[in-house]
Amino acid sequence: MSEISNCPVCKMDNTYFDGTMNVCPDCSYEWLDGESTADDNVAKDSNGAILADGDSVTVIKDLKVKGSSMVIKRGTKVKSIRLTEDPEEVDCKIDGSSIVLKTCFLKK
Repeated sequence: MSEISNCPVCKMDNTYFDGTMNVCPDCSYEWLDGESTADDNVAKDSNGAILADGDSVTVIKDLKVKGSSMVIKRGTKVKSIRLTEDPEEVDCKIDGSSIVLKTCFLKK
């Protein structure tokens, strides 16, 4: 059996094959082997909605901030996001701190 690759959306390695498709339980993305995403350079949230500079998003999962004791709670609203060079990450400010978040943990 061939090894399943990382998720093409969130790049996490916690993926599995459910009999017909590869599935990522972290961002709920499903794909076939060898499938390429044509719009790799477009930032999308966890539901597939396209994100743009200045959008407001909501965090869908409690997130621990590396290097800090801060936890971003599920349901936290983030205003005025800024897209980065990496389409899987956005820059934002939460409680006065500048933080980079993965788009797979956000919804528009």
